[in-house]
Amino acid sequence: MNNVMNTYNKKIFDPWHMTSDDVDIKDIAHALSLLCRGCGHVKFFYSVGLHCINCANEAKMRNYDSKIQLACLLHDASEAYISDIIRPVKSQLLDYQKLENKIINTIYNHFNLQLTNDDLKKVKEIDDDMLKNEMPIIFSTCLLDSIPKLASKPIIEELPFKMIETNYLNIFNKLK
Repeated sequence: MNNVMNTYNKKIFDPWHMTSDDVDIKDIAHALSLLCRGCGHVKFFYSVGLHCINCANEAKMRNYDSKIQLACLLHDASEAYISDIIRPVKSQLLDYQKLENKIINTIYNHFNLQLTNDDLKKVKEIDDDMLKNEMPIIFSTCLLDSIPKLASKPIIEELPFKMIETNYLNIFNKLK
């Protein structure tokens, strides 16, 4: 019982041994809509779910195919199961990184997302560009010299979690 978690949709499993059967898009959408970016050190509640929606919209505006858009929507889906850890800390937690990679690969496989290194590079670039655009809006201080231009107009504001959860699922259903 010590190594298991329970999800919003009543799945019970060990995250270290997660299988495709444990993945549920409704769990992902719900959890990410309630998970705050920046470990909560933000000016207002800004969810990981909305960040992922913004990334998927950016991929669409860059004319990337639906596979890249879906990968952008799901790129932080592991956080629905093991939470978010800020980048400066995550880079030092090798076991966490192994678990995170295992879970995201389980999620991608569950949704039949076969991503090349080039695909993953595009997703990472969008994620980084979105973060750099979010920083001056959501954080009290921003140490960036420049902010990359986006093709989209992201929504970077506090929204009700149910709205984010519903929008996340709607986008997923259009892309799947």
